[in-house]
Amino acid sequence: MMSNTKSIRPTESELEILQSLWARGSATVREVHEDLALTKDVGYTTTLKLMQIMHEKGLVKRDDSMRTHVYQAAVNKEKTQKHLLGKMIDNLFGGSPTQLVIQALGEHKASREELEKIQALLDNLKNQ
Repeated sequence: MMSNTKSIRPTESELEILQSLWARGSATVREVHEDLALTKDVGYTTTLKLMQIMHEKGLVKRDDSMRTHVYQAAVNKEKTQKHLLGKMIDNLFGGSPTQLVIQALGEHKASREELEKIQALLDNLKNQ
């Protein structure tokens, strides 16, 4: 199946479900629901309905071979992040990745380790 990046348009709720599936690898609706319930008040039937819609959209794959359906993310985490980040940079930061980075680092305290990773990335980009 060809993956078309234009089709990567998960809603905020769908992204939360994808995060759970990316972390777990595969999961039942119940397991995903338990993950979501840690941070928000959501009904099981809502999670089930969302995952059925995501299956129709091609965002998740479903294994029907067992009594309990097991789901997996059908979209790649990195590709989805890149796509959504690109849209965010265009829509919120006038196409400027610099503005995004300044905003992100200005608002959130980065750890020493994160700053070293960022510095290594910058050094790498300068040397290309």
